[in-house]
Amino acid sequence: MMPLMTVPAAVIVDAAAYAQAVEDAVSAAAAYYTGGSSHLDDDAYDRLVRGIAAWEAEHPDGIRPDSPTGKVAGGAVEGDVPHTVPMLSLDNVFSSEEFTAWTASLARRTGRDVTRFGVGPKLDGLAVAARYRDGRLTRLITRGDGTAGEDVSHAIGTVQGLPESLAEPVTVEVRGEVLMTTAQFEHANEVRTAHGGQPFANPRNAAAGTLRAKERSYTVPMTFFGYGLLPLPDTDAALAADLTELAHSDLMSMAAGLGVHTSARTAVPDVVVETPEQVVARVQEIAAVRAELPFGIDGVVVKADLAADQRAAGSGSRAPRWAVAYKLPAVEKITRLLEVEWNVGRTGIIAPRAVLEPVVIDGSTITYATLHNPADITRRGLRLGDHVMVHRAGDVIPRIEAPVAHLRTGDEQPIAFPERCPRCGSGIDTSEERWRCAQGRNCHLVASLAYAAGRDQLDIEGLGATRVVQLVESGLVADLADLFALRREQLLSLERMGETSTDNLLAAIAKAKEQPLSRVLCALGVRGTGRSMSRRIARHFATMENIRAADADAMQRVEGIGSEKAPSIVAEIAELAPLIDRLAAAGVNMTEPGATPPPAADAVPDADGTSAGPAADGPLAGMTVVVTGAMTGILEKLTRNQMNELIERAGGRSSSSVSKKTTLVVAGEGAGSKRAKAEQLGIRLSTPDEFATLVAGLVG
Repeated sequence: MMPLMTVPAAVIVDAAAYAQAVEDAVSAAAAYYTGGSSHLDDDAYDRLVRGIAAWEAEHPDGIRPDSPTGKVAGGAVEGDVPHTVPMLSLDNVFSSEEFTAWTASLARRTGRDVTRFGVGPKLDGLAVAARYRDGRLTRLITRGDGTAGEDVSHAIGTVQGLPESLAEPVTVEVRGEVLMTTAQFEHANEVRTAHGGQPFANPRNAAAGTLRAKERSYTVPMTFFGYGLLPLPDTDAALAADLTELAHSDLMSMAAGLGVHTSARTAVPDVVVETPEQVVARVQEIAAVRAELPFGIDGVVVKADLAADQRAAGSGSRAPRWAVAYKLPAVEKITRLLEVEWNVGRTGIIAPRAVLEPVVIDGSTITYATLHNPADITRRGLRLGDHVMVHRAGDVIPRIEAPVAHLRTGDEQPIAFPERCPRCGSGIDTSEERWRCAQGRNCHLVASLAYAAGRDQLDIEGLGATRVVQLVESGLVADLADLFALRREQLLSLERMGETSTDNLLAAIAKAKEQPLSRVLCALGVRGTGRSMSRRIARHFATMENIRAADADAMQRVEGIGSEKAPSIVAEIAELAPLIDRLAAAGVNMTEPGATPPPAADAVPDADGTSAGPAADGPLAGMTVVVTGAMTGILEKLTRNQMNELIERAGGRSSSSVSKKTTLVVAGEGAGSKRAKAEQLGIRLSTPDEFATLVAGLVG
C-alpha cells in the first residue's frame, strides 16, 4: 500500500511571525473560498494553519481574534442568506496515527466504540446548500461563514447532478459539493479563453468563479455531488423525523433515489465499514485510484454513520466532532515557469517542455512538466517567470494547468516559439496544433528507425541505436525500407561488423518481414497511434490494402478513433504510401493473421461503435482484459505489448485502465492501484498462472 505522508507544520518563531502567518492565512482563505484563486496551494495553506495552531497551543494568551483556527472557511468569508443548520467545515488528519487519535476522541465523546463509519471521497469543490420546495429547486446557497452564505441561485440549471425537480415532491435541503470534472475544466478554459478571459488555474478555481458569475455571455457545465440531506422548517413531519434519525448511508440512498447525484456511481463510492482499520484500508484504496478519477479529490471523508453517534459526539463552532477529513498528499503546487525547451520526437513532432523551479509534489521533486503544444501555451496565456499551478497524480506526467495570473509582477516575458526546427534547422509545419519539422521522420531518422526495430515493433535483434547511427551515417539507410535492401557485402564493409554479426542481423531483418501487420503499422510510427491502436486498426481492416482504402468515416469505425483523429490518421497513411509500397515490394507482410476484413461500408457496427473482432469464439471472447504487475511462469518473458497481443488473439480486448467495463484483471507481482480498483469494483482477478491456463495453446 502507498504511504500517506503527514503534512508538517510551518515553524513560527515569535509573535510577529504569528501575526504575519494569521494575515497570510486569512488572505489566502478569502481568495480560496470566494474565487478559488489563493496565492497558496492547499499544501502550503495546511502547513501554515497547522503552524498557527501549534503556536496558539503554546501561547493561548496571544491568540488573535482573526485567527483562522476554529473558524469555518478560515474566518475569511461571510454571507447574507442564513443557514437553517450551521454548514460547518471539517477538521483534518494527515496520518493513520492522527486518525487513531481522532477515533479515540470520538469514542470518549460517544461513551462507546463507534462500529459504523461512512467513508467516501473528499471532493475538491465548493460546498453549497440546495433548497427544494415541493420537489422544485428554489434556492442555491454557498457555505459562507457557516452561519450564512451567498445566494447563487442564478446558477440553477447549469449544474449537472443537481436536478431542478426531484423524483418526489418533497421539501428538503440537499448539501453537497459543486466541482468541475477534468473534461469540464478543459472545456471551461477553452470557452473562457475564446471569450478573451484568462484560463482558470485549476478545476476548483473554475467551479468557484463560474458558480458566482452572474452576467457572463457564456455558460459552462459543472457537476454536483450530494453528501447531506436535512429537513427545512416546513418539511413534512414524518419526513423530517426520518431525516433526523436515519443513518448517513441511508440518507445518501434516499438522495440518490430522489435523483441527486452522489458518489454511488463513481469508482470511489461511499461505503460503510465497521472498524478504524477498515477505514484506513479504504483510504488506501481510494488513494490508489485517485490519479484515474475524472474529478479531483484532496482526501477522504470519514463519518460516524449512525445518527445516534452523531448526536452523542456533537459539533464545535467550526466542525462536527463526528466527522473528519483524512487528507491525502497534495498533487498540486504553485511554482515558477523558468524556461521552455523545444524537443523533436521520432516522427518530427516539436514538443515544448516546461522547466520549473523545483517543487516537491506527492514525494517527488518536479523540475519539468508537459506543455502539449504551442497552441496550448497560447490558449493558457503562459509567460516565462509566471507562477503556475502544477498538477501531478500517481505516475501521471506533471502538467501545467494555468498561470496564477493574480501573482504576476509585470516582469514576466513572452515565450518565444521556434521559427526553424530546433534539431535540424529545417522549416516547421504549423498547420496543426502539434507543430512538426518539415523533414518529418527524417529529422530524427535514428530515433525513428531504432523505434521501428524495437522489440514491440519489428523486433530486429542486433539493430540498436548505435548500429542504426552507423547505417545512417554510412549512407546505407535513409528510411525504413532501406533496411530490407541491405546486402551482405555492404554490412561487412562497416567497422565492427564481422561475418557472424552480419549474418545474424540479416537473418533478423528477414524474420522481421514475417511480423503481423499490426507490428508493421506500429513500426511506421503513424502519428496519433501506438501499439494498442495499431493492433486495433490492423485487426479491424485485416490488410494494409484495406487500411489504405479507408476514408475518415471508415477509420472512425475502429474502437478509440474519433472524428478528430480519423482524418489525420488517413492523411498520414496516404503520406506514407511510397514507403509502404517499397516495404511491400521488399516482401514485408501486410496482413494480420486471423483477422477478418470489415463488412461493407454501409454495414452497422456493434452497439459500442466497433466492428466484430477476430477469434469471436476464443477463450476471451467478449472480454475486456487489463494486465498489471510483473508476470511470472510461462508469461514472464512476454512484454506488455505481447500480453496485449495474446489477449486479442484469444478474442478479448486489451485495455490499460480498469473501469466498470473491465471483465478480467490479470494481477502479477507488485500490482497496485489497478488491482485495488478491480477489488473495489468487484471485477474478476486472475494470477498469471491462472491466465496462462485460460489461454492455453495460444502462448508461444
